[in-house]
Amino acid sequence: MEMADVTRAIAAARSVAAALDLPADDAVVLQNTNKLALRLTPCDVLARVAPVEQEVAQFEVELARRLAEVGCPVRPLEPRAGARVYTRDGFAVTLWTYHEPVTLHTPPVDYAKALAQLHAGMREVDVPSPRFTDRIAEAAEVVAEPDRSPELTAPDRVFLGGRLASLGRAVDERDAVEQLLHGEPHPGNVLSTENGPLFIDLETCCRGPVEFDLAHVPEAVRAYYPGVDQGLLDECRQLVIAMVAAWRWELGDQFPQGRRFGEECLRVLREGPPWPTLDTVTRRLGGPE
Repeated sequence: MEMADVTRAIAAARSVAAALDLPADDAVVLQNTNKLALRLTPCDVLARVAPVEQEVAQFEVELARRLAEVGCPVRPLEPRAGARVYTRDGFAVTLWTYHEPVTLHTPPVDYAKALAQLHAGMREVDVPSPRFTDRIAEAAEVVAEPDRSPELTAPDRVFLGGRLASLGRAVDERDAVEQLLHGEPHPGNVLSTENGPLFIDLETCCRGPVEFDLAHVPEAVRAYYPGVDQGLLDECRQLVIAMVAAWRWELGDQFPQGRRFGEECLRVLREGPPWPTLDTVTRRLGGPE
């Protein structure tokens, strides 16, 4: 968000907290991308704020509530706020339990166990959700529309669009068992807490093979996850790299080193196997894992 929008978003979150008798004298920005993540104090609540027209908050809130009911390791909603979306000044605001991270990195075995537990719980929750192919289509639209990705060269546009299409077909034609997935369970969406790893940011949930989720995690984590189809995982890793490349070229993308990341993803796709994990690509650019 631009700074002017950040100021208004913070005011919206504090207004919602005040209406619930949650003291929010201060707000610390934890993340600023397409939405804002704030730690409100002294009530110690996490607020997620986004423009109403960009928000899928109701889906995320309802899903988080239902996943918590079946014991999934997800960040819980703030019990003092209720499972609902609040609107203020054109922003959608949701309130969540704040957890102080206890370690920077979640041990791979704990990460894998938590992801398997999440997947097991997701098989018990029946909610309308997009399919992984819908997410591919969203990435393909960014590539296909020069107004949305003006810095992407014509040859790269043709190459990336073709890879998204062919990889999407390849994964889809495997006819693998599908279920509800997190959609982006990369390390940035795993919070290490005193109660173990918790998955956050459920707005990307979709249906697909578990290998699509596993394509987002470090190799050390995948090694502890049982029953993986390695061939399907390799195709999903390529697909995820292609999708990430598309989003890094989108106009207004705020990912750190976004253009360099997009260029690296294109290089990886052209270079061929072995297919690296996303954290490996990040390390190559000198960013956080």
